Amino acid sequence: MAAQASEDLQKLDQAMESYEVELNGTMHPVKCIRNLNGHNIDQHVIHGGKSVPIVKGGDQTKMEEGEVFAIETFGSTGKGYVREDMETSHYALVPNASPVPLRLSSAKNLLNVINKNFGTLPFCRRYLDRLGQDKYLLGVRR
Repeated sequence: MAAQASEDLQKLDQAMESYEVELNGTMHPVKCIRNLNGHNIDQHVIHGGKSVPIVKGGDQTKMEEGEVFAIETFGSTGKGYVREDMETSHYALVPNASPVPLRLSSAKNLLNVINKNFGTLPFCRRYLDRLGQDKYLLGVRR
C-alpha cells in the first residue's frame, strides 16, 4: 500500500502542472511549489516530521501502518518555489522545545494567548489581530 501511495504522490505534479489559470485575460501555467510538502501528523503535532513530496525526484518517504498524513499540494503561477528570505508570515510553537525565559510581560501574555488559542497549530499575525492582540511583534520575536 505504501508503494502505491508513493507512486500516486509522484503523479501529483503532473496533474497539477497540466492546468492553466486565466489572470487578467492572460493564461498562466500552474507550477507545483517544489519546496513545500505534505507531512505526517502526530498526536497534538500537526507537522510530525516526515515530508511527502509532490514533485518527481523528491525524497522518498516511507509510510508506516497507522501513520496519518496530510497530502498537500501547493500551486503557483510564479516560479514554483517559495523564497525563505522574506518576512515571516506563519508561526508555530515547537512541541517539546526547551522553555525560554521571557522577561517582558507582553511576551508572557502573548504566549498565554497562543497556547490557549493555537497550541502547536500554525498561526499568522492576522489571527492575533482577530483575537484583539496589538503591539505583539516584539513578543512574537521573543
